Amino acid sequence: MKEIFTEIEIHAPASRIWGHLLDFDRFKDWNPFIREVRGGTTPGERLKVGVRLPSGIALTFRPRILKIEAERELRWIDRTALPGILEGEHSFVLERLGDDRVRFVHRECFRGLVAVLFGELLDRQIRPGFEVMNRTLKEVAERAGAAGI
Repeated sequence: MKEIFTEIEIHAPASRIWGHLLDFDRFKDWNPFIREVRGGTTPGERLKVGVRLPSGIALTFRPRILKIEAERELRWIDRTALPGILEGEHSFVLERLGDDRVRFVHRECFRGLVAVLFGELLDRQIRPGFEVMNRTLKEVAERAGAAGI
């Protein structure tokens, strides 16, 4: 297994951060990493997710929503057609730290042959995208509060 784990503290209410995470239509306006999300928000439903790695490589996935808990967690999973090759479980978790303070945890757990053989490559390609998305989400959520939105 290969885990990519990132976190950032955001000075905004969980409801505002959650609103940005579930407003799939506006991801392209603020999110430099996950450029597109299409689909609903029901567990079991398939999404279409388009990402742009910091290296410029664009990828599209069709994950299935595993869990959605309002203002707490969104988790999805995708796997290759052949079992055991690659599976990725992606999650966004909001941990309340106090009034208008949230720890945003952004992680992915990779399993399978690709994760074993190329785990460090996955990390080098994906971690910078997670980090830039986290910083941008922080800026957008905190700026919306300062603007009274």
